[in-house]
Amino acid sequence: MLTVTRKCLNQKWIEPLFKQATAIFAGLVFILLAAILISLVMGSWESIQRFGASFLWETHWDPVQEQYGAIVPIIGTIITACIALFIAVPISFGIATFLTELVPDCLKRPVGIAIEMLAAIPSIIYGMWGLFIFVPLFQEHIQPVLIEHLGELPVLDLLFSGAPFGIGLFTAGLVLAIMIIPFISSIMRDVFSVVPPMLKESAYGLGSTTWEVIWKVVVPYTRTGLIGSIMLGLGRALGETMAITFVIGNAFQLPTSLFSPSTSIASAIANEFNEAGGLQKSALMELGLLLFVITTTVLIISRLMISRMQRVQGK
Repeated sequence: MLTVTRKCLNQKWIEPLFKQATAIFAGLVFILLAAILISLVMGSWESIQRFGASFLWETHWDPVQEQYGAIVPIIGTIITACIALFIAVPISFGIATFLTELVPDCLKRPVGIAIEMLAAIPSIIYGMWGLFIFVPLFQEHIQPVLIEHLGELPVLDLLFSGAPFGIGLFTAGLVLAIMIIPFISSIMRDVFSVVPPMLKESAYGLGSTTWEVIWKVVVPYTRTGLIGSIMLGLGRALGETMAITFVIGNAFQLPTSLFSPSTSIASAIANEFNEAGGLQKSALMELGLLLFVITTTVLIISRLMISRMQRVQGK
């Protein structure tokens, strides 16, 4: 009887305490987000007052003349992230498909471990590899060929032109793609693994090929997870700093092609923040605020896309 009474008392006190503790932990997330946003706004307030909305489309970044504009790093951030997704998503989809549907048992574990090891490599290592290994190779052997053959075609001459510097937007996007492939492919693999085997076996029984099973059964069943994995990779690409800083060129100039040196929001902050002061520091803080807004917008768009897909599936 005493044991039962003690158990009831424990449940009476522990259960409400547990609920309050979890509510506090959940509330800390919103407190941290609010604190980050407030600190960014306060730090960039001088720049906001000085430049107003023109900060978003001004191209000049001149600490001597105290003229600052964000359009160059914004364009650099978006272009490199789009290049990274364009390269990484098909490769990640192929890796996930191979690991879940086609890989022999003897290779499944080694390939999975290799992908996890790629995800564990620090970003600065990717940047050093890109600068000292990939950039010279790209400058001497790959970029001249692309400029010679694609730079003469209509429309493509706007993308693949200029001098073969090796560094630039395309190189930065390619390094980013290599960085985010492990994250996207790992999530896609996990998502593909939850598809009920009965659905795939039924499709195979009806005479479907492996490609038809993947495209008509697995992808529709897991498309919300696929969108989530792509958005996670996009978020990683938008906020990457050190790897981009090594290979993008760090030039505050509007790009004329994919091979042009430029800069991104994260690399601009990393390069100048330690030596910045006054208005320049405030402008860099406003760049950080813009990056916060961009990543938040991407998150909202992804949630809206997933919610719409779920509603369509419910119908």
